[in-house]
Amino acid sequence: MHILPVENSQTARAFLLLPRKIHAGNPEWIEPLHRDMEEVFDPRRNKAFRHGACARWILVDDQQNCIGRVAAFVNRKYKNKGDDMPVGGMGFFECINDRRAAHMLFDQCRVWLQERGMQAMDGPINFGERDKWWGLLVEGFHAPLYGMNYNPPYYQDLFESYGFEVFFNQYCYAMRVDTKLQDKFYERHAQIASNPDFHAEHYRKKDLEKFAADFCKVYNEAWAGHGGLKTLELKQVIQFFRKMNPVADEHLVWFVYYKNQPIGCWLNIPDINQAIRYLHGHFSLWHKLKFIWLMRRGVCKRFIGLVFGIVPAFQGKGVDSYLIIEGANVIQPAARYEEYEMQWIGDFNPKMINIAESLGTYRSRRLITYRYLFDRSKPFQRHPMV
Repeated sequence: MHILPVENSQTARAFLLLPRKIHAGNPEWIEPLHRDMEEVFDPRRNKAFRHGACARWILVDDQQNCIGRVAAFVNRKYKNKGDDMPVGGMGFFECINDRRAAHMLFDQCRVWLQERGMQAMDGPINFGERDKWWGLLVEGFHAPLYGMNYNPPYYQDLFESYGFEVFFNQYCYAMRVDTKLQDKFYERHAQIASNPDFHAEHYRKKDLEKFAADFCKVYNEAWAGHGGLKTLELKQVIQFFRKMNPVADEHLVWFVYYKNQPIGCWLNIPDINQAIRYLHGHFSLWHKLKFIWLMRRGVCKRFIGLVFGIVPAFQGKGVDSYLIIEGANVIQPAARYEEYEMQWIGDFNPKMINIAESLGTYRSRRLITYRYLFDRSKPFQRHPMV
């Protein structure tokens, strides 16, 4: 076995297509769009390259068959609460069930990161935002959500046998859309609804910039600085909303206002992976038309919770219940969706976990963000609570 850098079209293609071999015969695996994968490693399309660097490798056997792949990256803006050292990242790992093969790939990442001054590596993570390609799946090996990592169960042994330790768990929660919510939600909703200073609105695509500004305000007050999350700029949020617009369902995105000022938001999108599974990684003009046709046929019976939060001044006052019921009163009667699943919540965020569990959900998946300290004598610390 030997490692080759990804530096030409042949090795790039081997890197891209290896998952087909690893997941062959698994009906739950959904091949990610090739363009989504390629975007991560394109300096013109991934802004993480502005403050970082990335390298990729494939592992081939003696017959030159690709049997493993990995990427490593440094990102000067990557920092978690409590970090007292520079930490690099590794991800996009795929490998046959062979510890020696996997450890060769991990060694390659470690050496590359050490040469760039890193003292630890987290993985498997994204070279970019945390809403995609983050964490190793260890529970819930059913069809992944859009942008979610998927891997065979044996990957957990490959990571832990090398010495990776759990930095934090990532929990996903799901429920049937027709589930009746607890009475306490309706009681708190009624209290807030009786005050005319509060009102809720669902997203309107034609008013994209208004809602992008409202989201930016809520996000920066409620999340910036928590768990390594950074402040968002309006320009960045507008770009995100424009990208979301073609697949957005206006009745899945909700905002709550106090005296016309945004104080909370609940952002959900249809799980487009349920349509992407029929595209087999491709997104040519023909595949785009097929995707549109599938979406219009209503193949997406699940929607994903991406963001939920209330600004600190209104937390613990029932505004979260008000926002949930305002949305549920529209989403549930429409009966367009059958299942709701929340994107992962870190185990360092017990408040958000409590909200998720109080909805009557069940834990649908668990992923792990691992950390490997290069100085093996240094005490390991989990991600602190927020």
